[in-house]
Amino acid sequence: MSSLFPALADDPSERVALRFGPRSVTYARLAAAAGALGARLRDRGAGRVAVWATPSLETAVAVVGALHAGAAAVPLNPKSGEKELAHILSDSAPALVLAAPGDELPEALGGLERIDVDADGHGSGAPGPAPMDDEAPALVVYTSGTTGPPKGAVIPRRAVATTLDALADAWRWTGDDVLVHGLPLFHVHGLVLGILGPLRRGGSARHLGRFSTEGVARELNSGATMLFGVPTMYHRIAEALPEEPELVKALAGARLLVSGSAALPVHDHERIAAATGRRVIERYGMTETLMNTAARADGEARPGTVGVPLPGVELRLVEEDGSLVTALDGESVGEIQVRGPNLFTEYLNRPDATAAAFTADGWFRTGDVAVRDPDGQVRIVGRKATDLIKSGGYKIGAGEIENALLEHPGVREAAVTGEPDDDLGERIVAWVVPVDPQAPPGTAELADHVARRLAPHKRPRVVRHLDALPRNDMGKIMKRALPS
Repeated sequence: MSSLFPALADDPSERVALRFGPRSVTYARLAAAAGALGARLRDRGAGRVAVWATPSLETAVAVVGALHAGAAAVPLNPKSGEKELAHILSDSAPALVLAAPGDELPEALGGLERIDVDADGHGSGAPGPAPMDDEAPALVVYTSGTTGPPKGAVIPRRAVATTLDALADAWRWTGDDVLVHGLPLFHVHGLVLGILGPLRRGGSARHLGRFSTEGVARELNSGATMLFGVPTMYHRIAEALPEEPELVKALAGARLLVSGSAALPVHDHERIAAATGRRVIERYGMTETLMNTAARADGEARPGTVGVPLPGVELRLVEEDGSLVTALDGESVGEIQVRGPNLFTEYLNRPDATAAAFTADGWFRTGDVAVRDPDGQVRIVGRKATDLIKSGGYKIGAGEIENALLEHPGVREAAVTGEPDDDLGERIVAWVVPVDPQAPPGTAELADHVARRLAPHKRPRVVRHLDALPRNDMGKIMKRALPS
């Protein structure tokens, strides 16, 4: 069908390409369905099309059909609020909206032409895709908008192809692999890696619809080889393992377990490894860059690291004054900057934001801070804006303190921030969800616990107890939403 998906071109097979619950589509039927939809979009001259991105076959067909037509798909989060949705529609100005038949769309989409997606492969004689420039937009994915309205990152076809091929190299990902996941399809993780990734390899994806440990066990025990998830999912898996022998068997037999979108706490790594003998590996990416680093399938799966730069990706750590961090000591902190074919081209309609995001020589400023271990492995310690704490002359990453806190038996969840301190500059604050709310661990106990594992200057000076930490739909802790 397109150079992005060789298995959909020429003579597609009757092998199952995608399965969502009881519904599935073969490569032949997907080629027919996406080809027919692509022809309709091409007839309308659609440059950008909105996709009501529910976890369904129709969403997958809609995105592949848009790519077939040379249109850019704008995946919409069905849980978006009215204000956010109105902003995205105004900013991206899609020609129409693609949705599953029967989906009820919000009023904000009422003014757009709607095409109901036929995911059953009806339609015949659809023309093949026109040759596409590698720089042509494939997707416009909106960022979370934590510091203002969401920005639309324009992701070219070149970035999709190079990222997926680099992951194939790192993970030995082939057409024989069957991926299982329950990720949303309006983010890069679930859509690009979780759906377009298997299609580019000629393999198969099974979407759980709603994540459950029972679903993971069922699919991995019936032929799936890979599992993609976020830390919240792996935490639930770690909690369930003692009571679910089928889950233990499933993970033990999987070829690859991958976590992303946020750091997986070390104690969950260790619980899964102890129960199954298998290590979860991590990778690091973001909307604007797709994937930057990954632990390799044939390398060491070291808890707390996200591997090494992927083929074709340049990565450097930079001090606030612009000087390079060259030390591979696991302690020297710098902002991650990346350069390579995996990058987006621009923020839609925001030349100011695009210019501010890049250095003069083309490096993208990620806003994430990290250290590098002696063997070059990258360890993310947080976001520059919220997770880099300057205390007593030290630059400290919140992530390693959070991991240490999670090793305490009385801590269920933890987040770490900094707040102004007349003496230290900033003091370390731990936000803790205790295992037993009636007997939460105190400040002195947790400070000693962290100091023994890391260093005295990294101990929290303040501990605040919460019933739950605020998280977004990918399981990331939203520190800006913590009580002031």
